[in-house]
Amino acid sequence: MKKVMLVFGTRPEAIKMCPLINELKTRDSLKTIVCVTGQHREMLQQVLSVFNVDSDYNLSIMEERQNLFDITTNILLKIKGVLKKENPDIVLVHGDTSTAFVVALACFYLQIPVGHVEAGLRTCDIFSPYPEEFNRQAVSIISAYNFVATKQAKENLLKEGKDKSKIFITGNTVIDALRITIKDNYHHEVLQWAKDSRLIMITAHRRENLGQPMVNMFNAIKRVIEEHPDVKAIYPIHPNPIVRETANKILKDSKQIKIIEPLKVLDFHNLLNKSYLILTDSGGIQEEATFLGKPVLVMRNITERPEGLEVGCLKLVGTEEDEIYQNFKLLLEDKKEYEKMSQASSIYGDGTASKQIADIIERCL
Repeated sequence: MKKVMLVFGTRPEAIKMCPLINELKTRDSLKTIVCVTGQHREMLQQVLSVFNVDSDYNLSIMEERQNLFDITTNILLKIKGVLKKENPDIVLVHGDTSTAFVVALACFYLQIPVGHVEAGLRTCDIFSPYPEEFNRQAVSIISAYNFVATKQAKENLLKEGKDKSKIFITGNTVIDALRITIKDNYHHEVLQWAKDSRLIMITAHRRENLGQPMVNMFNAIKRVIEEHPDVKAIYPIHPNPIVRETANKILKDSKQIKIIEPLKVLDFHNLLNKSYLILTDSGGIQEEATFLGKPVLVMRNITERPEGLEVGCLKLVGTEEDEIYQNFKLLLEDKKEYEKMSQASSIYGDGTASKQIADIIERCL
């Protein structure tokens, strides 16, 4: 029996890895081992509970006000013993987190093959997003198997010289997760609060946007919402104290904006599905919203998910206040523009990615 170990540490990774864990556990030829680093703590556990996943190992590396040095060194020191004890045939890491990078590095040191789930995303600017673009490029140097969501992601890896026989287009496992979490009869107090209003979802937390870019974003959002009485917005706020300080300073007094604690994955996905549109600087939400047919204004200057731009669900609006203001206002006031961006697309997957990845791993091992 071959050993497959999955290592992840943040809430977004967990959302995308849990469907794959559950699929792998149905395979009699594989022993599935789950290790979490605890890069996030409470938010991570919430996701595991929704998907009924238990971890075999928890490195518990999270510290108050941790920085990239803390995360990197703590994971590297703690993962070594787990990898040596289990000696897996393959280790699966996800995406572009510090967990993915550091665990891939540890596997390289121990000469354990790495499978990279959600491989091939690129902006080609290692400082945007930061540090994610560096992380994903570094993992690609090490990975033996690359599971990509789209043809574009495959092309990115081929341009970097990766062996095409080790690149597999599977779609993104986040679509698998959405098929589990979205409920037709969903109810939440936020929906009652926003009754008879157009509900806007806001997420903002990128490191490169801290400071003036985030001030610009929040000022633009507040201006537009206060000019439209039929609009209400929720902002599930990131734990980062700098993000919280900025948001509270600008948005807290607005009666049309509700700042709330991070949502459980089931609530987040369903409120995303009930939203009129989304403003975000996140990555994964771009895929989720595209599948759900929700227009997204991406408050960044570049995205590693150009497919969403091509099908028209995403629009890059940067971090300048006036640009965000104008584009947000346009979608609220121009029905044709809104409808043009409201077309659901399965460009990021059809909900079978986990099965495809498990089939490939069984075949390759």
